[in-house]
Amino acid sequence: MMDWTTSYCRQFHRQLTRHARLYTEMVTTGALLHGDAPRFLEYAASEQPLALQLGGSEPDDLARTAEMGGRAGYVEINLNCGCPSDRVQEGRFGACLMREPERVAQGVAAMRGATDAVITVKHRVGVDDAEDYPFMRHFVETVAAAGCEVFIVHARKAWLQGLSPKENREVPPLTYEHVYRLKQDFPSLTIVINGGIATLEECSAHLAHVDGVMLGRAPYERPWLLADVDRRLFERPNPVATRDQALLAMAPLMEAMARRGESANRLTRHLLGLYRGQSGGKAFRRHLSEHGNRPQSSALLREALAQVQAQHPRV
Repeated sequence: MMDWTTSYCRQFHRQLTRHARLYTEMVTTGALLHGDAPRFLEYAASEQPLALQLGGSEPDDLARTAEMGGRAGYVEINLNCGCPSDRVQEGRFGACLMREPERVAQGVAAMRGATDAVITVKHRVGVDDAEDYPFMRHFVETVAAAGCEVFIVHARKAWLQGLSPKENREVPPLTYEHVYRLKQDFPSLTIVINGGIATLEECSAHLAHVDGVMLGRAPYERPWLLADVDRRLFERPNPVATRDQALLAMAPLMEAMARRGESANRLTRHLLGLYRGQSGGKAFRRHLSEHGNRPQSSALLREALAQVQAQHPRV
């Protein structure tokens, strides 16, 4: 979710659910060790519980950056072994690491020795022509032996050649049954399923077989999906009752951004799907898109809301 799940996105999503764990964009170990680490690690306290997702393959680098993440307060450090992009492959991390389970195990062991934060691994069910389940089972077994207890499984293969990252999210068939079988074979591990899950009803169905569900693009495109997560999946009160409340809760952040001279679209681009499927939703998106390319006060949010209310008075 690079360029998607920014801190501003996560602060908005936290208005909709207090209990779902949020994840950062993938950050490479090189960016943290040789770049502006404070900027990459910065987050608002309201985003917790929050996981830092790392991309890397060198155990020493993973240990150093995991320690940085733990010191920064992240409750989970996640190693990405599922991203199929060419750029990631060139750096020898992401999905291609599934071919090197021993290296991943070494990285996990180093990370666990560097921080008390929970260390997790996100991966695919296979890569290229590797036989799906036996290949994945060996990967998980090897990495679990190094102390990893949580595996987040995108239930598709990754094709490292011939498919774009977008196609890798859509073309390889979903094989949820392999993820279910993984939980059966490793009952002591926490197995989280990911891939193609679009509704809370589907989440509930998967939770009959595995321990958790990760949602990606569905709640980004339709954020209101998250608004019933706390009640449905955590048996806790939902934090907001209406889309309007969730939108206006972002006013203080918008004002702070304006004082810093930041363009409003650093936040508003993450709000565009809030009224998707509602009367006035297109006008809402149009207003934010047309006026968000410069610093704006929170009046922009109220103006966009007025576009909805003009066609749909009660949301």
